[in-house]
Amino acid sequence: MLNEKVHKLLNEQINKEFYSAYLYLDFSNYFKARGLDGFANWYMIQAMEERDHAMLFYTYLQNENMPVSLEAIAKPDKKLDSDMAVLEAGLEHEKYVTSLINDIYGAAYDVRDFRTMQFLDWFVKEQGEEETNANDLISKMELFGSDAKGLYMLNQELGARIYTAPSLVL
Repeated sequence: MLNEKVHKLLNEQINKEFYSAYLYLDFSNYFKARGLDGFANWYMIQAMEERDHAMLFYTYLQNENMPVSLEAIAKPDKKLDSDMAVLEAGLEHEKYVTSLINDIYGAAYDVRDFRTMQFLDWFVKEQGEEETNANDLISKMELFGSDAKGLYMLNQELGARIYTAPSLVL
């Protein structure tokens, strides 16, 4: 039986992960409209990853015989007025998600919920990778984004990204 606070935070994270998927779909839509199909692809894959993260939390709660409450998913509210603003919003959002995962981990730690902590270990590592990827994308845009040929090459690189489902076993 999960601690009430841990259960509540895990359930809320489902919604936060689905919101992340919506946000990245919005980013993908922004880049598609700009003709940057590689960037659009990169964020589409981000959206798929976030959807899968939500489902991992969902499955974990079900496996723990805990009820799942699905709430409304908020409309993305980021102002998308430049390519760099989108990338920076992505990094900001990943830092926010890291703080949410850390909060859940801390709550599980406080009640010695080792099973939940072990489940969250993968997300802690994943968030480190997500922040690194977002930072790297910003760095590349700073280096190459103002040059048409450089932007073209970066767009091509991002277009080559393929989706790989998480390998976390619950």
